Amino acid sequence: MNVDHARALVIGFGRSGRAAASFIQKQGGGVRVVDRSDTPELRAALQAAGVEGRLGGYSEADLDGRDLVVVSPGVPWDLPLVGAARRRGIAVTSEMDLFFRFCPAPIAGITGTNGKTTTTALTADVFAAGGLRVIRGGNIGETVLDRLDQVTAASWMVLELSSFQLESVDQPRLRIGAILNVSQNHLDRHLTFERYREIKARAIAFMTPQDAAILNADDPSYEYFRARTRGRALPFSTRRADLDGAVLRDGWLTVAGTRVLPAAEVPLPGEHNMSNVLAAVAAGHAAGVPPDRMRAAVLAFKGLEHRLELVGTFHGVRWYNDSKATTPDSTSRALEAFREPIILIAGGRNKGMDLDPLARVIAQRAAALVAMGETGDELVQRVRAHGLVRAERADDLEDAVRRAAHAASLGSVVVLSPAFASYDMFTDFEDRGRRFKAAVRAEVGA
Repeated sequence: MNVDHARALVIGFGRSGRAAASFIQKQGGGVRVVDRSDTPELRAALQAAGVEGRLGGYSEADLDGRDLVVVSPGVPWDLPLVGAARRRGIAVTSEMDLFFRFCPAPIAGITGTNGKTTTTALTADVFAAGGLRVIRGGNIGETVLDRLDQVTAASWMVLELSSFQLESVDQPRLRIGAILNVSQNHLDRHLTFERYREIKARAIAFMTPQDAAILNADDPSYEYFRARTRGRALPFSTRRADLDGAVLRDGWLTVAGTRVLPAAEVPLPGEHNMSNVLAAVAAGHAAGVPPDRMRAAVLAFKGLEHRLELVGTFHGVRWYNDSKATTPDSTSRALEAFREPIILIAGGRNKGMDLDPLARVIAQRAAALVAMGETGDELVQRVRAHGLVRAERADDLEDAVRRAAHAASLGSVVVLSPAFASYDMFTDFEDRGRRFKAAVRAEVGA
């Protein structure tokens, strides 16, 4: 794909769209932007980038005079405007697709329904501890196309890859590719679990036998993914010590039979985080990082904001911010991470999932539920139907924190783990998490 002097239409002007626009401009191309939103921030960003654009909507006429269309991750790949571009013979790409086409470095990519961001960050740290030059980015919130000039053949790119990004890359060839797990998610966009899983498989579908496919042997889709790659399968598991991969064996994290560190030293809570660490260790092994360097990286890793992040202990109650938990499965994993009584704050915008399985888990694991957002009323009803009487609806986040503080007793934990998207009440999960932390400190921090 030749982007030199391209006349591009960028659909969506968030982080990814801005990186793509900047890259195309550097290649001598011209950029026009369209976005359904129309905010002062977007208008200021357009002016700062020096590109023309139309905010508040778009039409097929926006394709006139264009020979390239760049689709942002939040824009459906089957958007009618994108279909119209294809019918006109206009090339369709994305920021991540352009990066894969032009990146000179080997790429390690991490995908899955849950745990991507934590595993991506830890994998980058493991690589760096091994003396490798690392640049990380992707769905972790760090764009990559606008940093292409920092990348050399001697670098390693470590990318978090969402299903939206994988869908938009023509041939996502990864030297090291990890699929952490798959459960129902984004069905409002992908429609079926089978289609969603098929898109995740693209992370390993274009490998050669010299590449490493890091696969979760504890996940029900393990054999499905093994059958869809030519790469060398390197399994990881918290439950199957007999595998030749990254496993828990006799209380140690081991890889290829070599001990890395005792499981008791892993600084992140919960079995799901142990699984994430094993995946990062498997990636480090595939990249040639010595075990002692991997151990040092794991011990130094303190976790990430919004991912079971400890806000603080106030009046004998620990408060955790797990705002990144935007799926029922991720909230279920958070509930499994604690043995103390849990006061759960959950709710948000549903993405096409049935609430009943989550409600059953909440009723089994939580001592109380405070629900909010668009799913709040239904979640309370479903949880009560499964036997948890202490379930109530909050008007907003601040009210949820007040109610949770009232419900919490000495030695319990309060966990914001919403299970749903944030867009009904907040800008994004980061906005939700930071406002939660502020509300906690205002309510109980004194």
